[in-house]
Amino acid sequence: MSVQTHAAYQGVFRAPGFSIGIRCDDMEVLALAYLEPQAEQAPQNALAAETMRQLLAYIDDPETPFGLPLRPSGTAFQRRVWAQIATIPCHQTRSYGELAALLHNAPRAVGQACGANPFPLVVPCHRVIAAGGGLGGFARQRGGFLIEVKRWLLTHEGC
Repeated sequence: MSVQTHAAYQGVFRAPGFSIGIRCDDMEVLALAYLEPQAEQAPQNALAAETMRQLLAYIDDPETPFGLPLRPSGTAFQRRVWAQIATIPCHQTRSYGELAALLHNAPRAVGQACGANPFPLVVPCHRVIAAGGGLGGFARQRGGFLIEVKRWLLTHEGC
């Protein structure tokens, strides 16, 4: 994942060891992106400010619920996976296989849908791990920066 320029986002904020870019219009959040640490960018509209407020509240307390208007996206299957992920409570994880069994599909397909999640943290795909408790991948990556983000998020939530 390359570091994006601030022009691509309506806001960027720093978290411990990473940043999050916010893409939104005035009505809906279009996407959130994990970024390598970079300077913050002030929100450019009211929804970016509210998104930043909620994300920062999560950084302070991982039990903080999200209430953001997310633009519908993805395939029907991806939306089913994301809906299942959204039910995983804070402090808990599920394996790709467990979700696959619920959805009557393959763990690899669940992993691909996790990697396509446009709303990380809000749809907590970091709570989906490999069988046996391994981290698995994250955002279609198997190592490096994004795995460290996943590790931090799981530790932050006490998983």
